[in-house]
Amino acid sequence: MTELRNVEADLSRFRLRVLVASIAMLLGFALLAGRLVYLQVVRHDDLQEQAESNRTAIVPIVPNRGLILDRNGITLATNYSAYTLEITPSRLGRALEPTIDELAQIIEIQPRDRRRFKKLVDESKSFESLPIRTRLTDTEVAQFAAQRFRFPGVEIKARLFRNYPFGPLASHVMGYIGRINQSEKRAMENWTDEEQGNYRGTEYIGKLGIEQSFEMQLHGVTGVDRVETSAGGRAVRKLASTSATPGNTVMLAIDIKLQKLIEDMFGDRRGALVAMDPRNGEILAFVSKPTFDPNLFVEGIDIENWQMLNESIDKPLLNRALRGTYPPGSTYKPFMALAALETGKRSASVIINDAASWSFGGHVFRSHGDTALGPVDMHTSIVKSSNVYYYSLANELGVDAIHDFMKPLGFGQYTGIDIQGEVRGVLPSQEWKRNYYKRAEQKKWYAGETISLGIGQGYNAFTILQLAQATAVLANNGIKHKPRLVIATQDSMTRQREPVPADPPEDLGYDPANVAIVRKALVSVTQDGTSARVFAGAGYLSAGKTGTAQAVTIGQKDKYNAAKLEEHQRDHALYMAFAPAEAPRIALAVLVENAGFGAAHAAPIARRVFDYLIQGEYPNDEDLAAVRKGQATAPIGKPRPVSTLDWPPAGQSNALTNAKASRTDSSDGP
Repeated sequence: MTELRNVEADLSRFRLRVLVASIAMLLGFALLAGRLVYLQVVRHDDLQEQAESNRTAIVPIVPNRGLILDRNGITLATNYSAYTLEITPSRLGRALEPTIDELAQIIEIQPRDRRRFKKLVDESKSFESLPIRTRLTDTEVAQFAAQRFRFPGVEIKARLFRNYPFGPLASHVMGYIGRINQSEKRAMENWTDEEQGNYRGTEYIGKLGIEQSFEMQLHGVTGVDRVETSAGGRAVRKLASTSATPGNTVMLAIDIKLQKLIEDMFGDRRGALVAMDPRNGEILAFVSKPTFDPNLFVEGIDIENWQMLNESIDKPLLNRALRGTYPPGSTYKPFMALAALETGKRSASVIINDAASWSFGGHVFRSHGDTALGPVDMHTSIVKSSNVYYYSLANELGVDAIHDFMKPLGFGQYTGIDIQGEVRGVLPSQEWKRNYYKRAEQKKWYAGETISLGIGQGYNAFTILQLAQATAVLANNGIKHKPRLVIATQDSMTRQREPVPADPPEDLGYDPANVAIVRKALVSVTQDGTSARVFAGAGYLSAGKTGTAQAVTIGQKDKYNAAKLEEHQRDHALYMAFAPAEAPRIALAVLVENAGFGAAHAAPIARRVFDYLIQGEYPNDEDLAAVRKGQATAPIGKPRPVSTLDWPPAGQSNALTNAKASRTDSSDGP
């Protein structure tokens, strides 16, 4: 039987199929068109950037670090170029250790170089180029170049290295730079995107001192090279370039020649000295002894030097001027006298009988040397350094009144100096003791604890910087300036010098008559008092106060005997002073640790600082030797004119050469 087909039905089904296929095709074309629109329009910029990045690479250009100069333009920190042998672990194509072993057959690679490199590998990403050797000689560069084909991923690069041409001189002021560590990298994550971008390719950062505090000014602006790369990632040609902008030059208030003189006068003794201009707060010298060589840290310090510096009983890494705290001893007495006058607790004419001791609450407080001075007024108490006078004065004032007066002077407070790491010290009060101690019986302030505060002992613990600032306030008739080390910056491109603005001064509001009483007494100290022999024959009039501060507590019934104590337990020698007395241009505080009497060890240093600045005189070799030993008073022999001094000093002018030769570039330290 023949089946008759329904043509219309077949045509209807056919048309339906064509319609569905057409719709599907149109939908496919629509999706394709939409995708093309999305890729070509919506994601155009992103994809173009990706394509360009596959073809090109951005190479950061690290800027030259800015220079550091002293107030007279002498360069204290500079840069030099040297070759480094660097390995990129991700590009080696073989094991790292065998590669280093083969390299060691061509170029000397010491165990310390391997230790440093291993540390860098642990702290870095595999695609970063890391130095295995630095400061290569031309011969070593040529030896490797001949074997370069054997070592894919190993390259010779030229890098800039920081150099401190005078080595240990002023190292606590300068600080140093070092490789950016993991904690610093984590801290950078909180920086702005612009700041983080500016440190692309940068491997070094300021660690201490000026290098740290003025890092942003010294670093400069990172440049970029846009280069075309091959499929293997090698640069083919440069497409565009933006030059790096070198860091700005930083100019210090420090007089480096004066700084060297002071450090030479300390010799092997420990201590600190801060000299500042009371008229503006500029710091002329900032000494902490012993010092260290910052060049050791630039490429990482080797373990032997690190242990020597870190474990030394003399603590050369401690900035004693900024972070060391000491009782001020008798240098505190002029400020106590001013407190008495300003608070009205005692007039200058009040007579106190100094019988060499003073009793309070069953405790006998003695005078140094057990010498009775008899009746003394305020003037005599400063000139002859009466302890009894200030024992009784402290009792009359009370701890809180002493605290409230001394706080504006800067004792036990941050001075705000323009380098980091300053400590506060301790200016005691009843509130301080309640907050400091945990046990209830320790929180109470006892009246007997106030007595020793009057002579700068007890809980008092201040920095030499704070004592110098307070001395400057006294020299400037109650006008207080914030101490500062940096006075100007210089643009690296325009050479335009821009002064760093100083904070406005603060008037502490002292009665000029009261300040005059204290200043007159301080002048008499240098004429008839404890430092008269030191300043004999000076061509100017100065004012000062000697001090001797206990390093350890001596029992009530015991007498101080330096010979029976360990060297680190002996008294500290102090001196505070300013000159010229009528119109001071310099105020200073100096401490020589465990040296004994301030008049014998600290005051002679101050005398020669004043001679340098006021009279342009530099001590001769014999005089310098005597000062170092604490055996000098007034200058010995004829001083040298400062203008005739050779600079750079012998033994310190070739620090760059020594740095290259010594290859102290390994790191097992911090």
